[in-house]
Amino acid sequence: MIDTIEYNGKRYAEIIRADTVVEKTTFFSPAESSFQFGLLAHQTGFVEPPHYHRPFPREINDLQQMFVVQKGVVAVQLYTDEGKLFREVILKAGDAIVLIHGVHSIRVIEAMQCISVKQGPFLGSEYDKVNVEFPK
Repeated sequence: MIDTIEYNGKRYAEIIRADTVVEKTTFFSPAESSFQFGLLAHQTGFVEPPHYHRPFPREINDLQQMFVVQKGVVAVQLYTDEGKLFREVILKAGDAIVLIHGVHSIRVIEAMQCISVKQGPFLGSEYDKVNVEFPK
C-alpha cells in the first residue's frame, strides 16, 4: 500500500502515492515513530466528536520531514550515511513522502509546489539545515 525505503536496516522514507486507497483510517508509520504518517478515511455520514490531543512531554531526537506534492514533479534523492546516492524517487501531484533518516536532496523536474511539514520549533536555517558535501 505504501513504498517503504530501507537501506542497511534503517528506514529512510515512506511514500503514499496519490492513487492509494484505504477502506478505513490507516497509519503506516510504526507506533513508536516520532512522526505519524497515514491516510484518514471514513464513510459518508461519519461524524467525529469534538476532541483535542492530550499534550504531554515528548523527547524527539530526530527531525522528520513530509512533503505533499500539490503540483509539478519532483525527484527526491536519498543518500546513505556514507554519502552514496542509493535511491531516487519521482513524486507527482498528490504523492506524499516522509523523510525519516539520512541525507536527502530534491531536483525539480516540473515547476512544483509542495506542502512541507516538520517538527518544531524552528531554530533558524543556520542551525536546523545542514548542507552536506560528500567526498567524490
